[in-house]
Amino acid sequence: MSRVSAIALALGLAASSLALSAGAATAPSPAITAAVADASRPQADKDRDADRKPAEMLAFAGVKPGDKVVDFMPGAGYFTRLFAKAVGPKGRVYSLLPGEIASRSQKAVDGQKALAEDKAYGNIVPLVEPAAALSLPEKVDVVWTSQNYHDVHAFMGTETVAAVNKAVFNALKPGGVYIVLDHAAEAGSGLRDANTLHRIDPETVKKEVEAAGFVLDGQDDALRNTADNHTLKVFDPALRGHTDQFVFKFRKPK
Repeated sequence: MSRVSAIALALGLAASSLALSAGAATAPSPAITAAVADASRPQADKDRDADRKPAEMLAFAGVKPGDKVVDFMPGAGYFTRLFAKAVGPKGRVYSLLPGEIASRSQKAVDGQKALAEDKAYGNIVPLVEPAAALSLPEKVDVVWTSQNYHDVHAFMGTETVAAVNKAVFNALKPGGVYIVLDHAAEAGSGLRDANTLHRIDPETVKKEVEAAGFVLDGQDDALRNTADNHTLKVFDPALRGHTDQFVFKFRKPK
């Protein structure tokens, strides 16, 4: 083999390895495409699609018709509504608001109430219970949390985070997935910025979730932003909606 060929082969292998570690993008299914295009979605949600890339996120999570999904700390329900349409009438979406958040955030309570009252989404089941309990009526296929993992640390403490991750593990079917999407903090910062900048070090998330028994099964880099230097609060007008975000897929072993 010539030196040029050897170099080309090495570069090809390196590129393949990088693509595998980052998680190759999966084409959205017709169910996911239809969910994003659903006319009953609030306009405010649609206006955020370019930044939040919902079709790619749901495809990465592997959401499909008939699935049972937990949206943990759903906010105003941006992803909850998408899940509801993507899983269809044979699926179910549990909109889970931790009691610890409900007791201190009227905005979160109002979001939960709006989901429960929205007649366009009949397969959403609102739940309010302690964060570490996750007492569900059935095992689920996907547990999803978006831009909230750092808040569990900030509002509930590290011991509660460990209990939450273990409860998620127990709530999933064997082979089920736990998706964590959050604002990235500076590498090596650990939990330093969770309560101030509302960010968390991705490596800290990996270690904590894997400690509960999960295996890292991929990551999606569609929401990464190299222009974000991780020093601003995520609500800063100069950056809001465009933070550097990581998306991890953890799988419960079969």
